[in-house]
Amino acid sequence: LDKIKALAGKNLANKSDMKEPTNDQLQSLENLYTQGQYQEVQTQASQLLKKFANSANLVTIIGLTNKGLGKLNEATEAYTKALTINPDYAEAYNNMGNALQAQGKLDEAIEAFKKALSIKPDYAEAYSNMGIALKDQGKLDEAIKAYKKALSINPDYAETYNNLGGALQEQGKLEEAIGAYDKAISIKPDYAEVWNNLSIPLQA
Repeated sequence: LDKIKALAGKNLANKSDMKEPTNDQLQSLENLYTQGQYQEVQTQASQLLKKFANSANLVTIIGLTNKGLGKLNEATEAYTKALTINPDYAEAYNNMGNALQAQGKLDEAIEAFKKALSIKPDYAEAYSNMGIALKDQGKLDEAIKAYKKALSINPDYAETYNNLGGALQEQGKLEEAIGAYDKAISIKPDYAEVWNNLSIPLQA
């Protein structure tokens, strides 16, 4: 869910006054992050922060690596700092929501996702993540509504079809759940988790 490439396009309008690293520097961090080298990403991002002290991107990247390392409080602190630099940073609110959700702070997570969506109404990932938090609260109807909103924005979002299938399955709507899982597989045929999930309503 956390793609540094999505961050690379943000806040780069002021490169002339050296507020943000170059795309090449961000790409290097993304490559390391994709390889799971969170500590190395954090080390390099921290070094870059000495030059780009007001980079919301770098602070958010540090938050992502903290979450990857299981340091959820530190991740939340980093996202808060990024939002102090750029209050309209929808991706930082989304990532904060993920960190809060991982801590079991579901109400706070949902509020963070809502703030992301107030800034970026077509943010499919934030709708999908909010759906997960709502499902964790047992609010299945609201979760399904959030998943469907995400899919109306991004019809090729296989992960959201998978989550939708799980919520429908919990409601006992097995045929609809199978349909959602089938849709996820049609988009991503090698999605092993969905194949496993699909077997449950089929068996039932």
